[in-house]
Amino acid sequence: MKFVILVFGALGFAVVAIAGFSAGRQPDLILRDAALGCLVTAMAGRWFWCVLDRAFTETVVARRACASEAAAAEAATPLPPASTARLAPLAKTAAPTR
Repeated sequence: MKFVILVFGALGFAVVAIAGFSAGRQPDLILRDAALGCLVTAMAGRWFWCVLDRAFTETVVARRACASEAAAAEAATPLPPASTARLAPLAKTAAPTR
């Protein structure tokens, strides 16, 4: 989480500072605006990361539940009886013994 906040904060600082320099503003105003941009984008990045983390967690839980339901359904399904008709072609393809 700390890394995400640092990355988004640095990105916001850089974008606002570059925009300020390209607009020809005074350096003290650029740094003030960049500091505010850093704070705002860090908090927005933190919120966005929490949303992504929650979505990822819900997806993993849903997939595990679906897989366990499928495994339970497969285990509850009885196997069909083995018939000798299906085994007969296997005997014909066996290698002859000498």
